[in-house]
Amino acid sequence: MKSFLISDNKDTMVAMRLAGITGVILHEKEEIIKQIIEILNDRDTGILILTEAIFELVEEEVMNIKLKRTYPLIVEIPDRFGQRREDNYITRYINESVGVKL
Repeated sequence: MKSFLISDNKDTMVAMRLAGITGVILHEKEEIIKQIIEILNDRDTGILILTEAIFELVEEEVMNIKLKRTYPLIVEIPDRFGQRREDNYITRYINESVGVKL
C-alpha cells in the first residue's frame, strides 16, 4: 500500500518525497479532480494526502467521496505556511456534527 500527495507547492512536494511519498503539484480544480479520480481507481494507493489549499479548492467533492467510500483514506495536511484552520477546529467540528458541546 502506498501514499500519494496532491500539493499546490514545490516545498511540500519535496518534503514528502524525502519521506518516500510520491505525488503531483496541481493548481486547477479540474486537474485536481481528475487526479483524485485516478487515485480512487488505483487499489495500490491506501492514503491520499491533500494540502489544505488543495482541499479548499475541492472540499465539496472530497467530502462526498469520504461519505461514500472507505478507501483510500483521505487526509489534509498543512503546507509550508502552517495550518490554515483555527485552533479549535476539531472541537467546533464535533459540536456541529454531534450537537454536544465539549
